[in-house]
Amino acid sequence: MKFFVDTADTAEISAMADLGLVDGVTTNPSLIAKSGRDFLDVIKDIAGMVEGPVSAEVVATDHATMMKEAEKLLTLGDNIAIKVPLTPDGLKTCRALSNDGVPVNVTLCFSATQALLAAKAGAAFISPFIGRHDDVGFDGMSLIADIRLIYDNYDFGTEILAASIRHPVHVLEAAKIGADVVTLPPKVMLQLANHPLTDKGLDAFMADWAKTGQSIV
Repeated sequence: MKFFVDTADTAEISAMADLGLVDGVTTNPSLIAKSGRDFLDVIKDIAGMVEGPVSAEVVATDHATMMKEAEKLLTLGDNIAIKVPLTPDGLKTCRALSNDGVPVNVTLCFSATQALLAAKAGAAFISPFIGRHDDVGFDGMSLIADIRLIYDNYDFGTEILAASIRHPVHVLEAAKIGADVVTLPPKVMLQLANHPLTDKGLDAFMADWAKTGQSIV
């Protein structure tokens, strides 16, 4: 499973990249707005920090303007993936860009049939939103499972990018189902390493080591 970090905070991205666990970055207009910085500057900086794909989202809602924005965003780094909404114009843009060899992340997916359309349009990634799905009384993990089944039925190459991750259990369940990627906030990525028995065991080891009075270096 690939781990993408879901933030526009370059300090957070740098800290996560230092762990050697970041395979890419996802951003959106809301995350960049929180940074208080220029949209294009943030995308360019992030693209220079990681080797994997950086999803940069268009803000237009019509196909023609989406294409113009995508052209501009693609100048910001060789690892830019264009992020488009799952709308008819977004799918049209996805098809046009994917035909030109541009990786496209189709976002705001809330049904398996939407995911099927994105795959047909040539999407490199489909982003089903687990947490938001759960928020309105649906089962986000069932959505991931349905998409996995459909994509496997027809051998689609589109990668399932589980988004709107709220906690470590979301990551666990997505991995068990077979999502190709999870994009998660830095806080959740760090939580994956936490376990009280790990902490307890380390404390015991360190206490025993201290009693020896020895040093390795």
